[in-house]
Amino acid sequence: MKQVVLGAGLAFAVGVVLIAGGSYVHRGVPAWVLCVPLAFTCAGVLVRQRAPLASLGLGVVGVVIDGFVGPSLGTVLVFTDNLYAAALYGPARFARVLLGVTGVLAVVAGAVAGFVMADWRVLAVMGVQAGLVLVTPVTTAVVLREQRDRAVAERVRAEQVARLSELDRQAAVAAERTRMARELHDMIANHFSAIAIQSTAALSRKDLDRETVRRVMESVRENSVQGMAEMRAMIGLLRQEGDEGEPTRPRLADAETLVERVLEAGMAVELRVEGEARELPAAVDLAGYRILQESLTNALKHGEPPVSVAVVYEGEQVRVSVENGLGEGRREAGLPGAGAGLIGMRERASLVGGLFDAGEVRDEGRWRVSAVLPTAVEV
Repeated sequence: MKQVVLGAGLAFAVGVVLIAGGSYVHRGVPAWVLCVPLAFTCAGVLVRQRAPLASLGLGVVGVVIDGFVGPSLGTVLVFTDNLYAAALYGPARFARVLLGVTGVLAVVAGAVAGFVMADWRVLAVMGVQAGLVLVTPVTTAVVLREQRDRAVAERVRAEQVARLSELDRQAAVAAERTRMARELHDMIANHFSAIAIQSTAALSRKDLDRETVRRVMESVRENSVQGMAEMRAMIGLLRQEGDEGEPTRPRLADAETLVERVLEAGMAVELRVEGEARELPAAVDLAGYRILQESLTNALKHGEPPVSVAVVYEGEQVRVSVENGLGEGRREAGLPGAGAGLIGMRERASLVGGLFDAGEVRDEGRWRVSAVLPTAVEV
């Protein structure tokens, strides 16, 4: 508000200076009288944003009075701001009407002046001057208004796209967790089924010796421990209905089978296994298999041969790495899809306490997916 008052006061002060300097048509009227229409137009500056139509009304009153007693340069200049504010802050339909009205008035003013003075040069000069005073500020405001509305629309669209992307990400995470919960449920069910069968057998036989009972109890304990270890990986996952699960448990040791499928699809793949392959916790084994499977699928869809696959067993972790050439679509667009596959792989690695990274290898024109998964599980 202070800036608006300051602007109106500054406009009035400049107008007074112009009047004092003789920038008006002399008609025998005292110079101070010209300050009255100037005050009306400056009052319109005070309400230019809160009441743009009232601002235009005050400006019209001021410029009409000024036309009888002057006119003066200061009042005309401030009136252009009244027009600009009405077109920019007023209703959109009114701005379009105002543009048409000012255009007609500019033509009429030039024609009347030329007719009165009987000189076509006066028509041209007055037409241009009237256009500068009336049409130019309104046109500028209309163009600025369109750009502002377009910016608002683009901002809203960007927010909607961001919300949709977040919803897609959440849906991808939820779907991946559901799939993992179903797979882990099947594996845990195997352990508890074994426990139920062995304990039932032990209870139904009365002639078992002590050593046999001990072996049965050790087997029951082993299945219980493994089931509890795998159960920890299920905590926090949502169980929902979905597609039928795979009949057998996917294992990272089956990497060669995945590579063979990609070879059959026509993509050149090289598999490298380092370290001694060993039994992995079920959750880690499943996460590594799914990450490798999704990486090879992405390489088929978006990448270029050759594809390098590495499974490295080292210490208490296993590292899975897939590297392929960048396809033209990925290289040009930069965003080759919704990214649900990457989100799912990152989620799988995170849930077993591992690390995941995916991105373009700088200066090599290749895409690399890497996951480091822990092989030690607390019991």
